[in-house]
Amino acid sequence: MTVFLKSQGPGRAIAFLAASTLLSGISGSAVRAAGVSITSYGHSALLIRGGGQSVLVNPFRAVGCAAGLAEPRVSANVTLASSELPDEGARIGGGTYLSKPGSYRVGGMDLEGFSAPHDRMGGRRFGNATIWRWQQGGLNFAHLGGTAAPLSGEDRVLLGRPDVLIIGVGGGGKVYDGEEAAEVVRQLNPHRVIPVQYVNGEAPSGCDQGGVQPFLDAMGGTQVRQVGPSLSLPSNLNDSTVIEVMR
Repeated sequence: MTVFLKSQGPGRAIAFLAASTLLSGISGSAVRAAGVSITSYGHSALLIRGGGQSVLVNPFRAVGCAAGLAEPRVSANVTLASSELPDEGARIGGGTYLSKPGSYRVGGMDLEGFSAPHDRMGGRRFGNATIWRWQQGGLNFAHLGGTAAPLSGEDRVLLGRPDVLIIGVGGGGKVYDGEEAAEVVRQLNPHRVIPVQYVNGEAPSGCDQGGVQPFLDAMGGTQVRQVGPSLSLPSNLNDSTVIEVMR
């Protein structure tokens, strides 16, 4: 599969122009196809199919907070990783692997990655992660599964109003906690929210993440659907925000 790299590095000016293109819409029947299907493998790994493409987000090795989970050894056209850490960017699937900021075109699909601090200290502790934005199946996706830093005004412009926001909520040193994630949701006002990077039950040894409930509590009054590991979304979502809990 041919990959066209339009820019590399954290160059936000170029990313801004590319994100503006995404916000204005991408023509073509494949992009306008009727929605997507999403499969969750736990932690922050999702397989998204739609628009003639498949995207694997944050595949992991069963280490750290992902210990005990089955590794998502599935093939996809493209893999998007928040970083190359083994619990959020393992190279275990097929297809094109992307983890660095830049503007890419893979198989007719445009994907934008830009740099954000992985931690709450401007990246001084854990470095930077990559936030991803792309359009698939007629829906605008934003993936913030690998950052704990507040969004800047520039971040909010780059992300726009996503149809689907994938966001870490479990807390710890590299992931938003429930209150922080809720504030990001209020800032971006997405149509659908998929919380990721939290633990169910007792956390594995050495894991600093908690469960999803503090996020749901912080989002009090927002509709929550417990959908399990599989989810289908149409391309014409209603205007209100809905939280889709997939595990």
